This record gives sequence, C-alpha cells and structure tokens, in this order.
Amino acid sequence: MRHLFRPLLAIACACLTAMPAHAQQTLAQLGRNLPSTVDRALQVPAQALQGVRETIDPVTGEVLEPLLDRARESRRLLRRFPDRLDTDPLGELVMKRQLIALAPSPDALARIVGAGFVVAERRPPDDLGLELVVLRAPAALDTRAALALLRRLDPTGSYEFDHVYQRSGGGMQSGSAVAATAPTDAREVRVGLIDGGVDAAHPALAKTDVHAWGCNGKRVPDAHGTAVASLLMGGANAQAGGVLYAADIWCGQPVGGATSVLVEALAWMAREKVPVINISLVGPDNAILRRATEALNQRGFVLIAAVGNDGPAAPPLYPAAYPGVIGVTAVDRRGRVLPEAAHGRQVDFAALGSGLRAARPHDSWATVRGTSFAAPLVAHRAALQVDAPRAGNAETVLQALARSARKTGGSVRDDTYGFGILEN
Repeated sequence: MRHLFRPLLAIACACLTAMPAHAQQTLAQLGRNLPSTVDRALQVPAQALQGVRETIDPVTGEVLEPLLDRARESRRLLRRFPDRLDTDPLGELVMKRQLIALAPSPDALARIVGAGFVVAERRPPDDLGLELVVLRAPAALDTRAALALLRRLDPTGSYEFDHVYQRSGGGMQSGSAVAATAPTDAREVRVGLIDGGVDAAHPALAKTDVHAWGCNGKRVPDAHGTAVASLLMGGANAQAGGVLYAADIWCGQPVGGATSVLVEALAWMAREKVPVINISLVGPDNAILRRATEALNQRGFVLIAAVGNDGPAAPPLYPAAYPGVIGVTAVDRRGRVLPEAAHGRQVDFAALGSGLRAARPHDSWATVRGTSFAAPLVAHRAALQVDAPRAGNAETVLQALARSARKTGGSVRDDTYGFGILEN
C-alpha cells in the first residue's frame, strides 16, 4: 500500500501553498497523527482529505473538488468489492485471483492447469501479435501467491497481474468554463478513444460517426468517456467532426479498466487501423500492457495518454510513461500547470485542462478539470497530422507538435511542461 501513499503526499505538498492557513494547519496536524504502518495508505483518504477536501486554485480562485481521486477511489473500491479486487505488492489495484499469461507453451499450460488454475479465456494471436490467456487462480491462493506460483511453474514464461486502470480526470469544478475548440485547421479526424462509454447522441457529437466496441454491443454512456469524447472531436463548438472509434472498458460497472480488457481494446483499434488513440487512463507498469504499446508503436500507431493527477512528486503512471507514448499534462487558463498534475520525463506536452466545457450524457454539459481532459486536445491535433498508421508516425507527430508548442523556458523541454504548451 506504500505506492498509493506516495501520490497522496505528492498532491498534499503541491496543494499546501494554495490552501487557506487553517487547512494547512489541519493537514499538518493530521500528518503528525498518521499511523506508522505500511497499510496507512488505506487510512489517509479518510483523514488527510479533511485538510484538502476543498482546495482553492491560486490563479482563478475556483473551489476544486478533492484532488486525491485515484488513491481515494482505490480505497473505496477495495472496501466495496473485496471479492473482486486485490492489490499487488505496491498497493496497486488488481483483479482478484486473475492473472494474464502471454503465449504460454502447451506444456507450461498443462502444468498450470494441473496446479489448479482455470483457463478463463484464451485469445488467439490478435492484431498486435499477442496471444493472451486469462487464468483464474485456485481459491486456496491469494493473488500475489498465485502469480509467484505461475512464475515458478514456468520460469521462462511471461505472467502478470491483471491490473486495474483508472480514469485520470480530476473531476468537475465550479466557476466559469471555456469551450475547447479544434485548431484553426479544423478538418475531420479519424481517432480512437479507450475510456468509459460515449453518449453518441449528444449534440457535441452531432458531426461524429461513433463506432463503439465492448459491452457485448450494449451502449452504456459514461460521464468521463462522454466528456473526453466531446473534447477529442473538437469541443463544444466543433466545426468539423469525423469518425470516433470508442472502446468502453467499464460498461457502466464500478469495477473495470482491467489490463486484459484494455489490451483487447487496443487490439481492436489496431484491427480497425485507427491512427491516433487517446487513453485518459492511468495505472502501474504492466509487462503485458507494455508489450501492447510497443507493438502499436512499431506498427505506426500514435498513442496519446494523460500523465495523471497524483501530484508532481508521484511515481510515473502508465501508459503515458511508456516509450513511444505521448504524455500530456494540464495547465490552467493562464498557462500554469495544475498543482495535482504529474511531473517527469513522461511529460511531452501541456494543454488546457481546467475550466473546460465538456459534454455529459443526456444532452447536458459540465466544467471539467484534470489531465484526462487535456490529453484529447493534443490527440485531436495529432489526428490532423496522420490519416493512417505508418512506421515512424509517433516520432513524426511528436516533432510536429514540438515545433508548434509554446515554450515555457529556455530549455528544449522540461519535466513540467515537456516541449511546451499546445494552444488551439
């Protein structure tokens, strides 16, 4: 659980200067009273959030919703679904007693089944060249012990947790909103989205042809997915639409975003030859997901991902931190990076991610904030650069965007803004 505690500290430190004096005193007092156990990450949200439950943006004066979303949501889900969720050694969420194998040999799979594992799903090589087998562990084993046993049974094989990835949006905020718009060169785009479900009937997507994947064909509109989709296709005042390939990896369920489903969605994007894919999700490093992003990059697909809102001192989050993935952070209307945004080498660009007007299901609108909502603005620009997957696309797009970015300092890039701010 220590891994979940690090983003809590990072965000708390980043927000201290933006807090009223009484909130700073409250947080300091709570910090002195924290228990000294490695499991304290589960207790922090219930206590420390009392000091940062409402934070004042130092530039706009807006009252923000709680910023510790990922750690708090992990804690809530673990308590609510102990039969479906577990944690890895770093405290990251995983599907309980469910593991992923990458192309196990017949002999290895026979040993695994003989040890009591059940093959829940076996997928032939997909459009990324990955052959995945989803395994269920014996009831007598916890998830960590099950993975350790798999690796002992097949030391040369590739086995992983089925990690859970979460939305990287900071959520809704009060105050006025601005309508994100497509760049001046507003043409139709062909772009992909892996998120929650999209309300294809929303007026913001009136000019968009939505191709949906997941949930056995059922459409389950989601607030986060619909908001990201509207920004991806040009914002509230979009002059041109295009084709959106929208993969829903939650299907309206509180537990979703599993690696096994995320990789399957990426394979669908590859099969449909969607040149640019936006992923406003964050989570830990996972060997299977890493292989999927490498395969996409080698095949000429461009991946755009939010860097997350765990704070400037938090460890890198994935898939944004994988090589070849373009990582996006968020700034406010004055070009200042959001205090909750992640910093590091994974940051390639910054875009507006505060006070944005975005669609919500059932013809409504909301003001949104977070790196989730900055990433689709960059993905839209990337989709104007390429119309099909081609070798070297990711580097070509990166260089083109870098030339158009507004530099924030004297260096070529930095760990806060990357190559600079992209302004529409």
